[in-house]
Amino acid sequence: MKLSDELKSKNINFKNRIVMPPMATAKADKNGHVTEEILNYYEEKTENKLFSTVIIEHCFVDALGKASKNQTSIADDSTIDGMKKLAKLVKSNDSNVVLQISHAGSSTSEEVIGQQPVAPSAIKNPSKSTTEIPRELTVEEIEQIIEKFVDAAVRAKKAGFDGVEIHSAHGYLLNQFLSPITNKRTDEYGGDIDGRIKIHLEIIRKIREKVGENYPIFIRMGAGDYLEGRLSTEDSIYAAQEFVKAGVDVLDISGGMCMFSIDDQRAGFFDFLSKPIYENVNVPVILTGGVKTGEDVEDILNRGVCDLVGIGRSVFKDSNWIENEIKPLI
Repeated sequence: MKLSDELKSKNINFKNRIVMPPMATAKADKNGHVTEEILNYYEEKTENKLFSTVIIEHCFVDALGKASKNQTSIADDSTIDGMKKLAKLVKSNDSNVVLQISHAGSSTSEEVIGQQPVAPSAIKNPSKSTTEIPRELTVEEIEQIIEKFVDAAVRAKKAGFDGVEIHSAHGYLLNQFLSPITNKRTDEYGGDIDGRIKIHLEIIRKIREKVGENYPIFIRMGAGDYLEGRLSTEDSIYAAQEFVKAGVDVLDISGGMCMFSIDDQRAGFFDFLSKPIYENVNVPVILTGGVKTGEDVEDILNRGVCDLVGIGRSVFKDSNWIENEIKPLI
């Protein structure tokens, strides 16, 4: 497999195997609206026209799910006009553009949202240094959050994005439901893996119902926690398969409560998480992490662990990196 190879799937085609993963810029205004600074950032990163797909940084679906100051929002219709500009810009640079939608849950603070953070269970988030204990969500509140995700996906489609990515990694709310470390609920949204992914499946199915059969749905999945009591490999495979059955078109595999990095800094360091999923699903799998050279990308692609490679930090640090490292290989 070469990084220049095209990939065709049910609802989305990739002109090559290179993806720009979501990376927070903290460049939105105080209301989470797209700014000129954000537009300039994405123009600089994508003007090379080399990415097959660009996944825009996480956008909060609800004010209580805002992770940090100056995070981008997709929580109400006032955000759509700015998002239209962003989608149009990236598409003009010959890439698919996908919007990541998220809820921070306990991965935020009272300082940011003005009240006690919420979570599946009243348990400190191990992915954060904060000492705050979140408030456990009621079933009614969970149902409201599901609708917030659905509304956000509809806005993304209205704004012209080619797809939407549901954020369930890096210690955020949906990851908190998925992980047995942070989900100790005894009702329908907790317990075994079926209970812990109930919220995901309801979000996926409801989004699919609203956006139609042909609109791409990605999910970024925290497939492992690297902590005691973590999500098992068997459960991560099962969850991925259930997400696909519910309507997911692309699986974007990353870390869970261990966030987006581990001690192992080799290229594709989460391949031990993506490999068993890649071997057991029939949709494209994205893997991000540790890529420092173009040769790293082709090495990862030929390990049999993914279909597409995300290049984050190297591009974040140096906008010319992809021109220098990837263009000679295409």
